[in-house]
Amino acid sequence: MSSSDAPKKLWGGRFTGAVDPLMDAFNASIHFDKRMYAADLVGSMAYSKALAKNNIITEEERDTLVNGLQQVMDEWQGNKFVIKPGDEDIHTANERRLGEIIGPLAGKLHTGRSRNDQVATDMRLWLRDEASAILAHLKELIAVTVARAEKEIDALLPGYTHLQRAQPIRWSHFLLSYAWLWHADAERLEQLIERLNVLPLGSGALAGHAFNIDREFLAKELGFRGIINNSLYAVSDRDFVAEFLFWASLTMVHISRIAEDLIIYSSSEFGFVKLADAYSTGSSLMPQKKNPDSLELLRGKSGRVFGGMSGFMMSYKGIPSTYNKDLQEDKEPMFDAADTLSGSLQITAGVLSTMQIFPERMRGALSADMLATDLAEYLVRKGVPFRETHHISGAAVKMAEDRGTSLDTLTVEDLKTLHPSFADDVANVWSYETSIDNRTAPGGTSKPAVLDQIKKLQAWLAQGKKL
Repeated sequence: MSSSDAPKKLWGGRFTGAVDPLMDAFNASIHFDKRMYAADLVGSMAYSKALAKNNIITEEERDTLVNGLQQVMDEWQGNKFVIKPGDEDIHTANERRLGEIIGPLAGKLHTGRSRNDQVATDMRLWLRDEASAILAHLKELIAVTVARAEKEIDALLPGYTHLQRAQPIRWSHFLLSYAWLWHADAERLEQLIERLNVLPLGSGALAGHAFNIDREFLAKELGFRGIINNSLYAVSDRDFVAEFLFWASLTMVHISRIAEDLIIYSSSEFGFVKLADAYSTGSSLMPQKKNPDSLELLRGKSGRVFGGMSGFMMSYKGIPSTYNKDLQEDKEPMFDAADTLSGSLQITAGVLSTMQIFPERMRGALSADMLATDLAEYLVRKGVPFRETHHISGAAVKMAEDRGTSLDTLTVEDLKTLHPSFADDVANVWSYETSIDNRTAPGGTSKPAVLDQIKKLQAWLAQGKKL
């Protein structure tokens, strides 16, 4: 290929020397930003219409540009687009191919536009669509969790603090604790989608558009709720990427936490749950092993997403005003986080929808000492101050431990030595169901309170109702 036949770079006019091939590769982003091809082409179609609206190009030229861009789109979608040497990024590749299809007219497409406002627009378009798809996966995970909670509402198990058995709860209450975390994640993502949905296009390289392009028209054409009102800010802002990476990291933390719980609960020592074979693997050495690899991978991938966020923030923090090439480091962590979240949410939903629970093992892990708080509350209902009843109940626990017996074997006479308010009705304390169903306040583990949580989440899922 002669120098005259070589692909022209969008920025190459004042450069006469050859670029170091290593620098060419180092500078190129086409190998990862090509996944924004649709956003780039849709943005260019809208821009063609805006150019015609301002009489910068004719309506006939607009139609030729839009039709040519659609042909480029068809090639990408049909896996027929050929990336060539010199296709530095997705913008260069698409414009080069458009020129091959429609000729020199393609050169008018870039009038007043910079890759700075173009890439910022592409990223917002891409992330808006991707985040909306991720939100759908998140809501499906919540729906799976809520359905399971409703079905298995009568299963009881220990609730833990510090990984020590604390008080009896419903299995459904445990599941819903994560459904509510994910509900908060969904709300944050909806807010993020709203915040990122503003238009940078029409800002030029940094100083604004020289041909008074109709930015409000562009915003409406591309489905943005408005425009970014400062051109310097428009081309340099990547807060929406940072916020998405933070959102992804926090959501993965929530996934990691339930993964850790289920790994523990699926161990032989607990035996509360059993993962489906589809989400487990065996050992290459020990035939008896069934490993919760899906959960371990979910737990591990939370670190991957957090690492991407922290790496990007280190790049982002030192960038001076407007566009700098450091911002090329924004895309790969954004793409990776989106891919990881999309897969992780679907895997988590698969695990939760297919695993088996063992209610008898769960119930068998309950013990009378977990009702010590109920014993204190019994005396509260007799009019004894809670701080006093707490010490009395603790003394009862010690009495049982000293005798090597369980708390519920202490007689009324034994308990009366600790406080005269104990009576025969203290026997009602030794019921896990009573303990659970005493927690009647909204948000508690009683059956009505849990059913109320389920009802609220079902209404939100069905109608998008704000809670």
